[in-house]
Amino acid sequence: MAKVQEERKYWNEKIETMPRPELEKLQLERLKEIVKFSYENSPYYKRSFDAAGVSPDDIHELSDLAKFPFINKQTERETQGVGSFLGELCCVPEEEVVFISSSSGSTGVPTISPFTQEDFDEFQDTESRWFWQVGMRPKDRYIHALNFSLYVGGPDVIGAQNLGALCIWGGTLPSERLLFVLKTYQPTIIWTSPSYAWYLGETAKKNGIDPKKDLSIRTIIVAGEMGGSIDTTRKAIEDLWGAKVYDFYGLSDIYGACAAMCDAKDGLHIAEDQIYVETVDIHTGEVIPNGQVGELVYTTLRKKARPMIRFRTGDIGRIDQTPCSCGRTHGRIHILGRKDDMFIVSAVNVFPSDIEAVIRGIKGITGEYLVRIYEKDLTCKYNVEVEKNADNDETDEQLAARVSSAIKARVGVKPYAVVVHPDGGLNTRSEHKSKRIIDERNLTYNI
Repeated sequence: MAKVQEERKYWNEKIETMPRPELEKLQLERLKEIVKFSYENSPYYKRSFDAAGVSPDDIHELSDLAKFPFINKQTERETQGVGSFLGELCCVPEEEVVFISSSSGSTGVPTISPFTQEDFDEFQDTESRWFWQVGMRPKDRYIHALNFSLYVGGPDVIGAQNLGALCIWGGTLPSERLLFVLKTYQPTIIWTSPSYAWYLGETAKKNGIDPKKDLSIRTIIVAGEMGGSIDTTRKAIEDLWGAKVYDFYGLSDIYGACAAMCDAKDGLHIAEDQIYVETVDIHTGEVIPNGQVGELVYTTLRKKARPMIRFRTGDIGRIDQTPCSCGRTHGRIHILGRKDDMFIVSAVNVFPSDIEAVIRGIKGITGEYLVRIYEKDLTCKYNVEVEKNADNDETDEQLAARVSSAIKARVGVKPYAVVVHPDGGLNTRSEHKSKRIIDERNLTYNI
């Protein structure tokens, strides 16, 4: 690739900087096409649209999509395998599908995500866009330290290859082996989870490896957890590695990374040429104005194998479509947490991500934490467990009071108790996603 190409700012300047009126015109054209295609080729969508009394001809402007019914994860489970292996949501015969990924099934039946060749190629071109956005260039060495076993983020490494980077298909290597690879091959960019980025850096130091001096990582991409968009967590990882950290966001229901941070680090640009975003009231499902917090709902504008029309993600957040300093015009999503992770204490909505933001910024603790949610006197309570640094001279009581006060200032309601452990006392360090929420409740708390 010529030097002038390497120095260009955008992977696809026309798409990424398209004026919003033009972008919304493109979205409307694609929305009309995909809704018509879905109605004509998916047994489920035809039945669902007919039952709701709507048809593709009802789409005249983007806001008309609100007339159409939602789908969700349960819809995927109920239609998967019905009538065919691919199920009733799918719009193409199996012989046109070249790739499927699968969800973990941790909260129910694993669901597949199928791709035609065109779907897959556009998916990887979007990944190249994100990689370029965070500074990856053909001269980089990139290690993809994500699970390749059915995980939709596994193939994203192809987006880096298409960009021209030297790619190392690392996968979920044991930490010692991965550190050997990092030291031997000296890659400049890695993608993993926030928890594992922190764990790997700590492990390196324990093994006499200084991530800043002995390794060449200058950019860390993180995804799969909230940490990359939490300023204090991101800064802690950056300080540990001496590298820039960028957050990516994706869904197994759509494709790998659907959105990514830019250098402004003010939310994550979502590919609005590929995905139309709505925000709805979490109680009523009514569409609310952009910029307000609600549940994010996505409609795929190009994916043909299994279009997702008004998919309720379960993610609570907002989309900001004001101009970004990076020059990109696509909206930026800000995720606050998962609808099923949020809990209510004394009428206050509590997101674990807010607790993490506090914990990562408190001096004298390791940054590891655990939130335990339970019932007491027929109400919801929560405890926070932390680890005290070995060189912290505070008493456990003093530290607990300081942590409790800081959490109340940020969240609005303090923990029922703060439990202090010695360094290493919490079993939260993980080579992949860390489990930090334990919900012991028997009651159902609706949001």
